Amino acid sequence: MIDRVLALSLAAVAVLAVSRVAPAAEPGKKPASVLDFKVQDIDGKEVDLSKYQGKVLLIVNTASQCGYTPQYQGLEAIYQKYKEQGFEVLAFPANEFGRQEPGTNSEIKTFCSSTYHTSFPLFSKIVVKGSGIHPLYQFLTSKETDPKFGGDIPWNFAKFLVNRKGEVIARFEPKDKPESETVTKVVESALAQPK
Repeated sequence: MIDRVLALSLAAVAVLAVSRVAPAAEPGKKPASVLDFKVQDIDGKEVDLSKYQGKVLLIVNTASQCGYTPQYQGLEAIYQKYKEQGFEVLAFPANEFGRQEPGTNSEIKTFCSSTYHTSFPLFSKIVVKGSGIHPLYQFLTSKETDPKFGGDIPWNFAKFLVNRKGEVIARFEPKDKPESETVTKVVESALAQPK
């Protein structure tokens, strides 16, 4: 009887040990890279970021009524310059800073295309800081993801550079112009890495 109880106890412990490991293989597992996320584009269609596997990404939180809004022009310029080499700009409008992105997705899309003639991917407006933060930005700003690049977004037009494997390799401040040497040198270095 004691042997049977012991065997059942050991079996229960084994089941518990396996059940703690199993979630890592499940769909709800902790993301390992930017490529593990799904987001909505500016038209509300789901986009799996794994489609950008092998590309270098510049992820930017944007706003239409900010002193940095003219950076849309610089973002378009570097997108055009490097897109044939596998570079993408991913713009995420957000309204957390000074309420400088009050528009709807449709209004944002019209503003970007008519004012700055943007052709890089625009995504649906999201929360990038504080309550309701989008999981992608929770990942990008987490000190657990990378202590060097973690920390809250300070304002509109903060930029994260992601390598071809989906890993964050640099972070730029809102004041850093996309077409500046500070940014383009790191972009070129990332593009020089093999896929």
